[in-house]
Amino acid sequence: MNIKNGTFVSHNGAEQWGAGKVMVVEGTRATIQFSDGIIRKISSSHYHSLQQADPASFVPLPEAVPATPRVTVRKPKKVKAVAIAVAVEA
Repeated sequence: MNIKNGTFVSHNGAEQWGAGKVMVVEGTRATIQFSDGIIRKISSSHYHSLQQADPASFVPLPEAVPATPRVTVRKPKKVKAVAIAVAVEA
């Protein structure tokens, strides 16, 4: 099988991974994003375990949802009473 960027594949020995999309092919490794949400690097010596998959079976990760800022309610600080001595001249 010819592995190149954008190809949809599945792994014969790991059906629980679901379909994957080849993201990058560099040297002897392919970086594949699988439908289970994990990005895996597959060595070219294991390409024989990959088979072409239907693009419709690939479920991409949802776009990153911006985190809402966490609001922490803090108790007001206790203010220490300070006695002020005033010298009065008589």
